[in-house]
Amino acid sequence: MLLTCQAAFESLLVREIEGASLHAAEHGPGWVRTQTEGVTERLAFPYLTLSEPVEVQGESVNALAQRVAEFFLASMKGERIEGAWPSVWIGPQEIVGLGRRISAVESACGEILKKKFSRVAKLAVADVPRGVGPARGLFVYFTDFGRAFVSRQAFVHGQRRMADDDLAPSRSYLKVEEAYIILGREPAPGETVCDLGAAPGGWSFSAAKRGAHVIAIDNGPLKGGALDHPAIEHRLEDAFKFSPPEGQRFDWLFCDLVEEPHHVLQHIVAPWLERGWCRNFVINLKFGRVDAVALLKEMSAADSAFARYAPGFRVRHLYHDREELTVVGERIPG
Repeated sequence: MLLTCQAAFESLLVREIEGASLHAAEHGPGWVRTQTEGVTERLAFPYLTLSEPVEVQGESVNALAQRVAEFFLASMKGERIEGAWPSVWIGPQEIVGLGRRISAVESACGEILKKKFSRVAKLAVADVPRGVGPARGLFVYFTDFGRAFVSRQAFVHGQRRMADDDLAPSRSYLKVEEAYIILGREPAPGETVCDLGAAPGGWSFSAAKRGAHVIAIDNGPLKGGALDHPAIEHRLEDAFKFSPPEGQRFDWLFCDLVEEPHHVLQHIVAPWLERGWCRNFVINLKFGRVDAVALLKEMSAADSAFARYAPGFRVRHLYHDREELTVVGERIPG
């Protein structure tokens, strides 16, 4: 397999996949290749997992385009493509000029496919599918100017760049917008949200713009579109000391605190999930001063609050995360 990730986090991805009994054969900026196939759906750091990738090499744009086209055409034998399919061409942004090379090869390959199968070529969509799950199409990952790995099958882990909002008070707004994709749902009109550590209000604003009612807990001020928003009730309280009134249950728990992650897990995640104070949750944990892979193992352990009360939870290192992990899930009823 070939797994992509955010550049500079390859070493963490290598450790994570080795913990899943997969061996890393080689890696570079933003990618890791394994020698065997395995299950990667629960991993946090991959963005895309290319299954059974085939290596192609070439010194020129036309040579690379021809080899990718030959692979695609050979793999289509016996297959009928009737709807849109993803055509994804990517590589490390850290290699200067590689993006132009990829675009040139993609264009040349597209011309070859148009001549062979015009109808199929017109159905290509140049973007990673939105959401989480398997996808079939054409996935091409360049490790350098003359080498690429090509696959027809990929698992999409859900991370993607989000569009900003001029009224959003901070870039953290982008993280929760991206987290909705990983979870597969978002706050709806009439739902209730408790945002712990809300200031300056990016996550609260995200929920409020969707029609949800938000209780924003933070001693700090709200800003931008969150300030004086009619759907946001700002309470100047300590997030660690807040608990819902007797009998109240929020549809959503948001938590993005600049705190040691174990402190958040012990004093916020555990009581909120154990007592059923929320139905859905989006929680951001900072791992800058802890071992991120060890933290992942702790959260996945059978006795963790996530495993016990939200067994379908997902952890991702988001496109908009830095030294952070974002956890999303649904608290099981009862």
